[in-house]
Amino acid sequence: MASAKIKKGDKVVVLSGKDKGRTGTVQQVMPKDGKIVVEGINVVARHRKPSQQNPQGGIDRFPAPMHIAKVAVADPKDDAPTRVRFEMKDGKKVRVAVKSGETIDG
Repeated sequence: MASAKIKKGDKVVVLSGKDKGRTGTVQQVMPKDGKIVVEGINVVARHRKPSQQNPQGGIDRFPAPMHIAKVAVADPKDDAPTRVRFEMKDGKKVRVAVKSGETIDG
């Protein structure tokens, strides 16, 4: 299996859609679905009827999954979107930002 280019905890930039240009932290990655959940991005509202568990009812707001192709990893140097490549450093496979050459992890 190929290594993931975007992982939980990464800072990402949204490339398209209503939140274009905004940055956020990855909360969840769903590789089988090709989706990603980013904190504070693609927030949707669900109107809930009162129930036994939630007698008040109300509006729930939460970040919905979005397609992984709509985001790019933020460059560690200047938070601009960048592509990711893999390199071997000290016998370890690490992710490197193509734009600046900075190591993303490890």
